[in-house]
Amino acid sequence: MSLFSTVTDFLKPAPPLDRALRQALDQVAEMVDPVLRVAPGFEKHLSGPVAHALGYCEGLVGALPGPIDINRRAFANDPLVHALFATAADIDQMLGRSQAVRDFLAEPCSWDNEYFYAMFAARRQQKRQLGMAQRGDVISNDVPQLVLYFSGQTLIEPSCALDITLHGLRSKALESLLHTFRNHLRALRDEREGLRADVSAERAHVAVLRGTSGGHEREVGTRRLAELDAKLRQAAESLMPEHLVEALADYLNAPEAALHLTPVSITVDRQGIVTDVGSEDVNSHTLNFPELTARDRRLHLAMLARISRDEAREAVAMVRDQQHRFMLI
Repeated sequence: MSLFSTVTDFLKPAPPLDRALRQALDQVAEMVDPVLRVAPGFEKHLSGPVAHALGYCEGLVGALPGPIDINRRAFANDPLVHALFATAADIDQMLGRSQAVRDFLAEPCSWDNEYFYAMFAARRQQKRQLGMAQRGDVISNDVPQLVLYFSGQTLIEPSCALDITLHGLRSKALESLLHTFRNHLRALRDEREGLRADVSAERAHVAVLRGTSGGHEREVGTRRLAELDAKLRQAAESLMPEHLVEALADYLNAPEAALHLTPVSITVDRQGIVTDVGSEDVNSHTLNFPELTARDRRLHLAMLARISRDEAREAVAMVRDQQHRFMLI
C-alpha cells in the first residue's frame, strides 16, 4: 500500500454507528453521567466497549434455560417447578400479586394469545433441621438435614412473543451493568466529598497550631494535610470526564465481574431435602439451573418461563378478591 493510500484511509471519516449502538451510547451517557458527552472522543473510545457489552448481554440472555411451563400441572410433574414453590397455590399468588403481570394483562396485545413469556427469578435459600430419615429398613429420628427452598419468586419482562421478552432482558442486562458503574461513581464522589471535609478540618487544625509552640505537632499536621491534599487531587482527577470514559471502557470490556451466570446442580427429594448425588431414592431428582449475579451481588435463579394467560387472569382476579375481602374485614 502506498503512502498516499495510507494517508487517505487515515483521513476517511469514521463509518456511522448503527442504530442499536447509537441508542446504547445515549443510554450510557444518560444513566451514568451526562458529563460523559463532553469528554473528548466519547464515541470513539466507548463504541467498541459498548458493542462488546451488548454482545455479552445477548449471550447472557441467550444462555437462560427454558422456557419452562409454570403452572399447577408442572408443580405436580416437574421436579424443578415443584422445588421452586412450597405449594401449587403459591404459583397463583405469584401471578396474582405481580404488578408486571397485571400491567401486561391490561394491554390489548395480550388478549389474543394463549400464553405469554417472561423471565422467572427466585432466590435460593437453605436451612438446617432435624428430621426423620430412612436408610434401608431403618428409620432414624433427629437426623441433620439440609432443606432447599426458594423465595422472592417474580416474573420479569412478560410479553406475548418470546423475542420481545429476550429483547427486553438484553436491555435490562445493559442497564444492570450501567447501574453498577454508576454506584461505583457515586462511591468515588462520596470519597471525594469526605476528603474535602478532612482537608478543611486539617487545614483549620494546622492554622491553630501555627500560633502555638507545638512545633512537632504542627509538623505532623502539615504532613497530614499534604497527604490529604494529594489524595483529594487524585480523587478529583479520577472524576474528570476523560478519566471516567477510560474507566467505563475498561469496565464494559470486562462485564463478567458485574453480571454473570453460574451453573448450579443440587439433588433433592420431593420435600426439598438435599441428598447425595446418585441417591437410590426414587423420589430424588437432580436440579440443574443457573444463578444470576447482578449489581446487588445477591444470587437469583434465572430462567425463561411460559405462562397461561387464562391461568394468570384467574390468579389476578383471585388475589384482588382476597385483598378486597381483607379490606372489608
